[in-house]
Amino acid sequence: MRNAAVKYHNAASPSILESTAAARLAADWRERGETVVFTNGHFDLLHIGHVRYLQAARELGDRLIVGLNSDASTRLRKGPGRPIIPQEERAEMLLALRSVDAVVVFEGEDCRELVAAIRPDVYVKGADWNRPDGPRPPEAEVVESYGGRVAYVALVPARSTSDIIEAIRRGQAIS
Repeated sequence: MRNAAVKYHNAASPSILESTAAARLAADWRERGETVVFTNGHFDLLHIGHVRYLQAARELGDRLIVGLNSDASTRLRKGPGRPIIPQEERAEMLLALRSVDAVVVFEGEDCRELVAAIRPDVYVKGADWNRPDGPRPPEAEVVESYGGRVAYVALVPARSTSDIIEAIRRGQAIS
């Protein structure tokens, strides 16, 4: 991550990590018998939907690593006006949550390589990915290839970053 200082969630766990360090940390946790959970996203304009999602993900294991889309990755996927919050600040906000143990910023459209390196026991995505007629998360195949589990977490209705941005543009409060 460019120009970001390493932050510490607690003395035993460095929190903003490169992929190799995250993979080592995840392996250490598994050796201690802990279940490692991984999820990923943009987490722009942190809101209650994000907080509840990450809490639910953490409840599926002992440790939670969050893959954070870089600024360039977010622009690629969400458009030229995004992210609103720079990656360093998004990472720091995620680390302020008790449910998050570590954050890894990644480039690209998906994080299959990161998932392959970390090898989480549980990979979590929002329930919007769990539709019989829709696409599966690209990372699901990687997780299942080594015997990991893919889990889906319910989303908070009308609490997406896009919904919030649209309400702000209309000058309306979120109800």
